[in-house]
Amino acid sequence: MTLRVTALDPAAYRHSPWKNGGGVTVDIAEEGEVWRFGRTPIVAPGPFSDYTGFDRLQVLVAGSGLVLKTPSGEIDVRQPFRPVRFAGETPIASRLEAGPVEVVNLIGDRSRVRIDLRVLDEGRALRIGPGTHIVYNPLGDSTLEIDGKRHALAVDHALRLEAATAAALAGRSGCLLVASIS
Repeated sequence: MTLRVTALDPAAYRHSPWKNGGGVTVDIAEEGEVWRFGRTPIVAPGPFSDYTGFDRLQVLVAGSGLVLKTPSGEIDVRQPFRPVRFAGETPIASRLEAGPVEVVNLIGDRSRVRIDLRVLDEGRALRIGPGTHIVYNPLGDSTLEIDGKRHALAVDHALRLEAATAAALAGRSGCLLVASIS
């Protein structure tokens, strides 16, 4: 089989405390110490956990006004559904300009995997390559097509795609996040 699709149910998601003790992440999917994909509420400003050797991608999915302060400047995460990338060893402190927010994170060991995080909304198409891909619905009900086959995703549900070859994704309704690990 060139593409295996597995539904991920929120009832099976794992809750993990942050490395720095400042909060809890909901792990949607992970592969041991190699990569993890999850949703995180940020309810108070503070330092980010150190993930030396890892690449990080983050996207705002609820709230507004998130800014990540680094020694070399700011990373602007104010706009929802615009992924940002940064190195896990970068010292970061969050600033909340308009109250609590929620973000989706993809973290991967850069010596073992390459990661990407893209938005798939209504009318948009994406090609994915060989690897593991997580299609996550952070908002209302959404539908997509995977190689022409329709899939519906309720809010907070996800699909794990194990692709041996390239595949085509098309957004039919709603807004989805596509995390790619290769």
